Amino acid sequence: MNTKRLSDAMEKALSDQMNVELFQSHIYLSYGIWADDQSYGGIANFLFRHSKEERDHAIKFMQFILNRGGKPNITALQAADRDPSSLKECFDLVFKHEVENTEKIYNLVNMAFEEKDWATWNFLQWFVKEQIEEETLAMELIDKLKIAGGDQATDESLYNLDKDLGSSPDDAELARNATSENP
Repeated sequence: MNTKRLSDAMEKALSDQMNVELFQSHIYLSYGIWADDQSYGGIANFLFRHSKEERDHAIKFMQFILNRGGKPNITALQAADRDPSSLKECFDLVFKHEVENTEKIYNLVNMAFEEKDWATWNFLQWFVKEQIEEETLAMELIDKLKIAGGDQATDESLYNLDKDLGSSPDDAELARNATSENP
C-alpha cells in the first residue's frame, strides 16, 4: 500500500526548499567566518547562531516530508559567491537572501493551495510567519549600521554594534519546538 501523502511535485518542491534552507545556513556560516576574519567577533557569533537556525528550518522540512510518507533528497551545496566587501554589503546580502527565500516560501504556499494539499499549506504557514521575522531582522541590521554611521561609521560605533549583536539574546524559537498552537 502506498502511504505517501504528498504529490511527487510537492515532495520535490519541499526537498528543494529543504536544500535552500541548508544553503542559507551555509551562507550565514560563510558570512560569519568573514566577519570573524574582519575582527567582528560579536557579529560573527550572531551570524553563526543564525546559520544554526536556518539548518533547523531545513530539518523541519525534512521531518515534514518524512512524516507525509515522502523521501527528502539532499543535494550538494554550492559555495557562497564571495565574501562581502563591507558590513553594509554583508547586511544588504542577508536581506537579499531573506527576500529571495520569502518568495520561494510563497511559491510553495501557492503550490499547496493549487493542489488543495491543506496539510502542507498549514505546515508552510509557520514559514510565512518566520519569513516576516527574518526580513525584519535583516532590516534591523541595516538600520543599526546606518545609525552607527554606515560606511563612515567610527571604530567606536562599529565596536558597539559588534558588541550589541554579539550579546543579543538568542531568542529565536527552534523550528522543532513549533506547534500549530505556538508557531
